[in-house]
Amino acid sequence: MKKIIISTIAVSALLFTVSCNTDFDTDVEDIVVTKGEADFSKYVALGNSLTSGYRDGALYIDGQNESYPSMMAQQMKLVGGGDFKQPLMADNNGGLLLNVGANVQIASTKLYIDSFIAGAPDIKNANNNVATTVTNTVLTGPFNNMGVPGARVSHLLAPGYGNVAGVLAKTANPYFVRFASSPTTSVIADFKTQKPTFFSLWIGNNDALLYALAGGDSSVETLTPPAQFTQYYNLLISEIATTNAKGVVANIPSVTSIPSLTTIPTNPLTSAVLGGGNVAAGEANIDNLNTNLYGPLNQILTAFGAGDRIKLLSKTAANPLLIKDESLPDLKLQITAAAAASGNAQLVALATYLGNTYGQARQAKAGDLVPLTTKSEIGKTEPTALAALSARGVSYPFADKYILIPSEITEINTAIDAYNVTIKAAAASKGYAFVDANKKMNELGSQSGVSWDGVRYTAKFVTGGAFSLDGVHLTGRGYAIIANEFIKSINATYKSNLPQVDPNKYSGVKFP
Repeated sequence: MKKIIISTIAVSALLFTVSCNTDFDTDVEDIVVTKGEADFSKYVALGNSLTSGYRDGALYIDGQNESYPSMMAQQMKLVGGGDFKQPLMADNNGGLLLNVGANVQIASTKLYIDSFIAGAPDIKNANNNVATTVTNTVLTGPFNNMGVPGARVSHLLAPGYGNVAGVLAKTANPYFVRFASSPTTSVIADFKTQKPTFFSLWIGNNDALLYALAGGDSSVETLTPPAQFTQYYNLLISEIATTNAKGVVANIPSVTSIPSLTTIPTNPLTSAVLGGGNVAAGEANIDNLNTNLYGPLNQILTAFGAGDRIKLLSKTAANPLLIKDESLPDLKLQITAAAAASGNAQLVALATYLGNTYGQARQAKAGDLVPLTTKSEIGKTEPTALAALSARGVSYPFADKYILIPSEITEINTAIDAYNVTIKAAAASKGYAFVDANKKMNELGSQSGVSWDGVRYTAKFVTGGAFSLDGVHLTGRGYAIIANEFIKSINATYKSNLPQVDPNKYSGVKFP
């Protein structure tokens, strides 16, 4: 029996006219699907990677075909919606090449699980991380899916954002280069040229996410100030409003609760890890570290009332990473001064190094967040360190870009809260439908998750089903959950009854 999943409003109307035994699974195929007050004949989606269908660390065809706007467009076709054209990649490997006399790879191919090692997924890049899609090859548009991976709010307004000459300088976006109508155009200009009758807008995530994934290091990525965000977002909404299109707007999820920042524990240093799989070797390594680094550092820091920063390593328990916390008082001057009082030049030189390196060092603890990308850096050699003390996160403190500390997390979430106030107010001012994507993502992050027809989805990395292998972007099933939130909001605002999609029919994480 064919079933169409329709909005809560339509289901309520159906239940009013049939027996009380009717439930959500009742066949409702005879209900007429209507567009209500909306016109879906020309639907155009604006956004970033979440709109484009990006997943598994790359943009690739299968992911694009399971983008949430593509799912929505299929439902819109039931009430007069037109074709939905996307700037498809060359293959299912993803990744990008930039031709600058010769092809230079500027984006990695998609991630996949090659196997499981001791129960943990061994994640690799497809096609030996060799891309085939060339950025310089401009596609013939226009395109209904205008999601641009990596874009911030301001980028959608920027002329020249699709100019290939600006890619290396990062004044242009390689994904937009592929489908921009000209090198001088902007995303919003190409959007307006299409004269859309309906739009969706989910943008702003990267204004906080990129900073979060960079460990809150502003020398790597910046956090958009809320006042600046408001200025650009309101300008963007004003530009969209000139088209007279109806539409739907979504807010920003908390980026500090995604698997990319919640999967790696703060204490991954076991004897087995520190011994490269050999427990005995790891225990010997721990003895050496405690004798030559952790023990002396604890004594030094204790002398200055900061002995809680670094404790001896354990052979039987998992040990925390060694990190630099820039919010701590820097004790380098005190350490050097104490050594100077001894009159021993060799000791002063050593103390100067220790102070400069460990003056703000501490062991990671609950409340810190470790990005997925940091995992591969644990134990790697820090070239600026003394050879015997050069293992990142073990004997040499992880730099700011590798760890999010509580003060940075608060800074990020405070900014996102302010962004979301702006987004909701902007949607209300124009009468657009509004999606609380933050609430839905929080549901995915809860222990119970989100269930659909007996299948439960959570934000747990790999096994939760909703997030892809990069820990940031969704699977096809995750995007379907978001598509339904958009559809519910559209139906409630514009009195349509577009059917919801079935998340279970889309792809999740693929296992070997």
